[in-house]
Amino acid sequence: MKRIALIAVALVAGFMAAHAQKFALMDMEYVLKNIPAYEMANEQLNQVSQRWQREVDELKKEADTMYKNYQADMVFLTDDQKKKKETEITDKEKEAQQLQYKYFGPQGELFKKRQSLIKPIQDDIYNACKKVCEERGFQVIFDRASSQSIIYASPRIDVSNEILEKMGYK
Repeated sequence: MKRIALIAVALVAGFMAAHAQKFALMDMEYVLKNIPAYEMANEQLNQVSQRWQREVDELKKEADTMYKNYQADMVFLTDDQKKKKETEITDKEKEAQQLQYKYFGPQGELFKKRQSLIKPIQDDIYNACKKVCEERGFQVIFDRASSQSIIYASPRIDVSNEILEKMGYK
């Protein structure tokens, strides 16, 4: 009886092992650092972002200057002139906010630029991951860089270099 139970347990364990899912890890940060196009795209995004931020800052500075001048001249202005100056100041502040939203908002120019530069690289990484999965029989590849719950992982299951090779990088 014990023998039959032991054989049954061994068969069940063997059956489960045969159908176990295989998984691998990759380090997205490592992969991206080894792709020159990503570094160039990032640099281009930084330059554009800095240029746009300077434009927004200039408008804000103009609004601040207008407000300081208004405060200094307030005693000499009539009520109509005060209202006109206040409107000009608020218009300049709104212009700065609108420009900031246009460039840096959720669907702004920076988002669109990032999509156009980074999305093709992400697509290449995805396709390389898919090829590695198909060739090596993995069901899942986890990103080790973004998963804080992975405390330790064997280097044998890290396929970052294989993904880079599939993309044509070493």
